[in-house]
Amino acid sequence: MNHYLLTYHLAPDYLERRGEFRAEHLAAAWAAAERGELLLGGAVEEPLDTAMLLFAGDGPDAAAAFAEADPYVVNGLVERWSVRRWATVVGGEAASPVRSAA
Repeated sequence: MNHYLLTYHLAPDYLERRGEFRAEHLAAAWAAAERGELLLGGAVEEPLDTAMLLFAGDGPDAAAAFAEADPYVVNGLVERWSVRRWATVVGGEAASPVRSAA
């Protein structure tokens, strides 16, 4: 299992338009979480211009598929998105734990 960060770069009118698509977006996010694909998700504030969703899996496919179908992306609330592997090494859920020899 690896971790993948799906990063959204939000459109300037994101807050004004979010309400129309939020229920559908959240339903898809919770469904992905229930399947064990999505671990965490939310917006990065001050300024509110980015959102990050943490996925777990053998590859980036679940994260990419989520973005491609997400109503926020489909309806232009997200200007661009990317999926990158996050090499997690510390914490109980780290994909590749590394501990100090000391």
